[in-house]
Amino acid sequence: MTANKRLSLREKYQKFTRDLGWEPSYQSQSALFPQMEFEGIHIHDWSKWEDPFRLTVDAYWKYQAEKERKLYSIIDAFAQNNGQLNVTDARYVNALKLFLTGVSPLEYAAHRGFAMAGRQFAGVGAQVACQMQSIDELRHVQTQIHTISQYNKFFNGFHDWQHMHDRVWYLSVPKSFFDDAMSAGPFEFITAISFSFEYVLTNLLFMPFMSGAAYNGDMATVTFGFSAQSDESRHMTLGLEVIKFMLEQDERNVPIVQKWIDKWFWRGYRLLALVSMMMDYMLPKRVMSWQEAWEMYFEQNGGALFEDLSRYGIRMPKHWEVTVKEKSRLSHEVWSVFYNYDHAAAFHSWLPDEHEMQWLAEKYPATFDKYYRPRFEHWQSIADQGGRWYNNTLPMLCQTCQIPMAFTEPDDPTTICYRSSDYKGSKYHFCSDGCKDIFDDEPEKYVQAWLPVHQIYQGHCGGASVPEVLEWYHLKDGQDNKDYRDSQDRENWLKWKRLSEEAERTLKAAANA
Repeated sequence: MTANKRLSLREKYQKFTRDLGWEPSYQSQSALFPQMEFEGIHIHDWSKWEDPFRLTVDAYWKYQAEKERKLYSIIDAFAQNNGQLNVTDARYVNALKLFLTGVSPLEYAAHRGFAMAGRQFAGVGAQVACQMQSIDELRHVQTQIHTISQYNKFFNGFHDWQHMHDRVWYLSVPKSFFDDAMSAGPFEFITAISFSFEYVLTNLLFMPFMSGAAYNGDMATVTFGFSAQSDESRHMTLGLEVIKFMLEQDERNVPIVQKWIDKWFWRGYRLLALVSMMMDYMLPKRVMSWQEAWEMYFEQNGGALFEDLSRYGIRMPKHWEVTVKEKSRLSHEVWSVFYNYDHAAAFHSWLPDEHEMQWLAEKYPATFDKYYRPRFEHWQSIADQGGRWYNNTLPMLCQTCQIPMAFTEPDDPTTICYRSSDYKGSKYHFCSDGCKDIFDDEPEKYVQAWLPVHQIYQGHCGGASVPEVLEWYHLKDGQDNKDYRDSQDRENWLKWKRLSEEAERTLKAAANA
């Protein structure tokens, strides 16, 4: 009797993944996978799809279970020790509000999107990879909700995040991004999410958020960030392999993939405008500026990536040079929008103090003092007289990215960038050449965009007045929104902090006695 031969890692991977597939006998491939052909992508050999991690289901559950044990033990310790009191300032919590309402629902959308994409791919390797990532994304949203739930006990604005994601005006920006991707075909979806977002841009989302959490005393968020980032590293590698797989299968795929990279790079960049203001304005203790992050994670790392892909005929994404011109002013323009409109937002905004403006001037020597300090000083003079600057007129939105038209011309920071297109007798407006190009390529898709401002004026959002809209949003006026200076978040946190420090002093005195 011969002993069973021990399988090598590669053989085990084949048995647990590729060997689970079969050739259909009484149905055609096109009937089983109807979305394989309409995008124009040509695949000749699905066996060439390589998962660089060669991860099997049994190994996957083992790794993830260990991460779960570590994560939840830290979350429990954070809650038991009133970790919310250790953050640098209650202003920081507004970054978490933005994350929970803007990013966590995207993790769930990614879970659904990869499950759908996996069903439409004919190759077993692609099916298994999508299944793994779909489970990853579901895990991410769950761990984020559990981590941030501690803050929900003490601060306003976390109470109805899922409802807000579907309704609040600025959250239509991330929502429309994933709605756009999930309504595309499977190859475009995986290019949009696995490559353009996960590989090219995800470091600009996760690294500043998690580093910012560490700098500001939020170790629970740091922990879920690192727990998710180990999954993201696998996603990033997979994203690159996906692109190479399509490019190597057929040269006719190259122009299609290039067009998708152009589109989704720009859509992802516009989405990250929310992250730029978080980095420069919402963290009491700052890690780095948005400009420094963009130079590191896109110009250097992204530049090397696209240089590597040039051998396949892929160039840098269209309009990338505009992002370089905007990097010194993007965050200031976006924060100004929210300072104008935070009476209709689910978090507080504020003006930077003199110390913070000095930091901004150092990080942005060519633009801040010249263009943005005078604006903030003017708004501060209004506040000093007991007022507060609010814009009570709803803004025009970009038809593609759905961000208010506040971005400036690439070569002129003093002029609002405005583009338009005519389609079937109607005029549509855009914040940039990038957004206009995306619309012009698929106008029949983007004319259907659900634009919050249009819907509000038509009375479809609870009514046409701000109080009616806030009620429809499930926002409590004056508690969940408006200026941070007089907010319950600030007053409660300061009170809790004083009580906590007094209790600590009492305990130390008793111990010394």
